[in-house]
Amino acid sequence: MRDKTQPNSSEAGDRLIRAGAVVFFVGAVATLVTVAPLFLGTTPFPTYMFGLSMFMGLGFLMAGAGVFQSIAAGRRRAREVARAPQ
Repeated sequence: MRDKTQPNSSEAGDRLIRAGAVVFFVGAVATLVTVAPLFLGTTPFPTYMFGLSMFMGLGFLMAGAGVFQSIAAGRRRAREVARAPQ
């Protein structure tokens, strides 16, 4: 059925995966910005920047939840196809 799916259609979990990727990227940039002063010998950033670094883990969890949601939807679809009369 994939050949009949529109390329811009959204499957279950796709938006959660995309949002998780964005949050992960924000966390990765915050981590780099937070660690850079340690290597450059400049004044370290405030403590809240370390909190922003936690977005990396949050984004990873969000994307993982999206993957599991997509897997569950695919399994439901496969069960429906297997149960359908032929």
